[in-house]
Amino acid sequence: MTSVPGIWMIGDLQGCREPLQALLAHPEIARDPQARFWFAGDLINRGPDSLGTLKTVMELGDRAISVLGNHDLHLLAVAAGVKKPGKSDTIDDILRAPDAQELIDWLRHCPLAHYEQGHLLVHAGVLAKWDVNKTLELAAEVESALRGPDWKKMLHSMYGNDPSHWKDDLSGGKRLRVIINALTRMRMCDGHGHMEFSHKGAPSHGDDGLMPWFDVPGRAIQDETVVFGHWSTLGLLIRPDVICLDTGCVWGRQLTALRLHDQLLVQIPCAQYQAQH
Repeated sequence: MTSVPGIWMIGDLQGCREPLQALLAHPEIARDPQARFWFAGDLINRGPDSLGTLKTVMELGDRAISVLGNHDLHLLAVAAGVKKPGKSDTIDDILRAPDAQELIDWLRHCPLAHYEQGHLLVHAGVLAKWDVNKTLELAAEVESALRGPDWKKMLHSMYGNDPSHWKDDLSGGKRLRVIINALTRMRMCDGHGHMEFSHKGAPSHGDDGLMPWFDVPGRAIQDETVVFGHWSTLGLLIRPDVICLDTGCVWGRQLTALRLHDQLLVQIPCAQYQAQH
């Protein structure tokens, strides 16, 4: 009897190639040569080998799906001339690679959301008003723009914190910005589901009225599990409704993989490439 290949859901890599290679070589993972991999975005940046990490994921071919994270989009914006590199960026090796255009085009064609077997994979979060179908439809709007001939122009409208919440009648750059911010940047919201971007630490339920996006009352996604990364100060979180897999690899903690069908956990210790923020 042929067994179904396992699906391993993996947290933020951020240019940490050696932990990724150790993870792929782990006995529980390597024993299944047909295993598939879901990467929660932020494949690159801040770690020591963004180019090698990106190519390692690409070499997995159809076995790998990666949703775009904010660092991946930042690389696209720098490549497009929309944004200048930041002081902590480690993306020059990609931008200067002989096949840089191929690498950029591969990233442009990554999804912002992926749904399969009752699990919705995104980088950061899903707004409370969005069910799975709505999330996939809105992600597809951004994906279409990124894959089109005017992708560089679209990235100009990506930056900014407003609007802070979703309305169906949003259009143009504001519409795409809300979608991108929710799927790749969001952590905390107020009780009405409006995004708040200054809070980057661990979740707190203080007098400020903010809460993690996944605790906003009345979320439209009830019976599926949202899988995400992006929040190293939250760390590993496994609940029936949400799974966070960002365990701070680039900050010297772990790179985490969780097998979808039985929640078998594999973690690789990581060297500290960046001082803890």
